[in-house]
Amino acid sequence: MQLSSIYRFALKSAAGESLSAARTDSLGLVGDRRWMLVDAQSGRFLTQRLLPQMTLLQARWLAADTLGLTAPGQSPIEVKVPGADSPRCGVLIWKETLSVPDAGDAAAAWLSDWLQRPCRLVYLPAEQGIQIDRNYARPGERAAFSDGFPFLLIGQASLDDLIERVGRPLKMLRFRPNLVVAGAEPYAEDRWKRIRIGDLELRVVKPCSRCVIPTIDLLTAERAADREPLTTLLGYRKGEGGVFFGQNLIAERPGELAVGMPVEVLE
Repeated sequence: MQLSSIYRFALKSAAGESLSAARTDSLGLVGDRRWMLVDAQSGRFLTQRLLPQMTLLQARWLAADTLGLTAPGQSPIEVKVPGADSPRCGVLIWKETLSVPDAGDAAAAWLSDWLQRPCRLVYLPAEQGIQIDRNYARPGERAAFSDGFPFLLIGQASLDDLIERVGRPLKMLRFRPNLVVAGAEPYAEDRWKRIRIGDLELRVVKPCSRCVIPTIDLLTAERAADREPLTTLLGYRKGEGGVFFGQNLIAERPGELAVGMPVEVLE
């Protein structure tokens, strides 16, 4: 087995980018989901669940301290990582409330104009992080603005099997994984407890429950009228608490990853 793809999502719920290699830190891939959009009034986080057009929003790291944003009909904009003295914004992500740096009025105006709703862009410093659910993690293990965990892994064979069942092509990016593994049987990742990729050891801690986001077309931002692939997943991947596809992971320590690295099941 080998690591066949690495994906990073600089801005939560915006389009992802494919990487050939990546460093990891205590929150996951360096730069992954360190930015987030929130409602300007309530501070509640915004995603494709409410705003499917966010799949057309491109967010890329241009440098260690600079995010580039592009979107249909908009001129590109560059946003600097907020400094230590930047105004802070109270935000709500799921049940977590926290105070994080605001990226400023120019970014907020650009995004509010494109989305046609008042919003703010916020940033999560690496030293802050959000405690992972202690039912699955140790005290002090943290994640960025992801949905709870530092890494999401999906087996390529699992997607291939789903595509055959649905009967039409589906891009892996619909499911927003960080890591894709080739060379395993379909859904083999469901049985893993600990793996090693290169020199990086990771614990497989929880199946990933799926929402409506995989039904959104990456090119048009339209939701599938037949709710595929969720409709098919409901037929054979439903369990207690949701419909599952992929596995959430926590790394034992920071390290480096590269496409082509061997993947070894330790437990």
